[in-house]
Amino acid sequence: MKLKFTKMHGLGNDFIVIDGINQLVKLYRQQLRFLADRHFGIGCDQILIVEKTTNDADFLYRIFNADGSEVEQCGNGARCFVRFVHDHGLTHKKEIRVETLSGIITPRLEINNEVTVDMGIPEFDPVKIPFIAPKYVSTYVIDILNKPVKISVVSMGNPHAVRIIDDINEAPVINEGALIEAHPHFPNRVNVGYMQVIRRDFIKLRVYERGAGETLACGTGACAAVVTGINLGLLDTSVTVSTRGGNLTIKWSEKDSSVLMTGPAVTVFEGEINL
Repeated sequence: MKLKFTKMHGLGNDFIVIDGINQLVKLYRQQLRFLADRHFGIGCDQILIVEKTTNDADFLYRIFNADGSEVEQCGNGARCFVRFVHDHGLTHKKEIRVETLSGIITPRLEINNEVTVDMGIPEFDPVKIPFIAPKYVSTYVIDILNKPVKISVVSMGNPHAVRIIDDINEAPVINEGALIEAHPHFPNRVNVGYMQVIRRDFIKLRVYERGAGETLACGTGACAAVVTGINLGLLDTSVTVSTRGGNLTIKWSEKDSSVLMTGPAVTVFEGEINL
């Protein structure tokens, strides 16, 4: 089976984007893992598939991690998604409605070629994240290797644990991040963000993503970090998030409003692979 694809990235968080409307796409887990492999396949953090939808949205957006697992949401991928469907003539709309496993999102192409995505309203209820806890509080303590670790927990369509640290360069992203990702308090696993607050309008962030490990940027992780910082009284309502791949702008005004994320989406190359 020959499969046409486009390689894209949002701040170095890289994707294989596949048109599932004009070609038949049925990928098994081992094929997804092969495509994502950086040595034997194409290489990516996530695989994004554009499909038709039966709802009132314009498209269905499916997201698969490098380990082949399907996930609910991906913010950097959403920006690449709208750039892809526009550049490939699948729509002429600047703003589209996209169905995901976690609901409808509305990415929009800006005049400066950046993309703004309405990421929806954050979810703090532990049951809906899901996170095992008796009730919502702004911070929780979990046990990691017999040591207490303080986290905040929020869903941006996918679950996030956020840690506030003093020095982003010393953050235990790889080792501790993997342990938090698989912690039994998170039935569906979790993305883990490490945030250093520089100013009330500027933070640095590193994220360990479910099924992918540390990535150069994470859109939903940036949203989760800013929401956490605002809830804790540390941040203003508009924040620049500095990741290892570049900067995002995140805006959130109040608890019942959507989070807005703005940043770039870049096409790297196009190709065809024989599976």
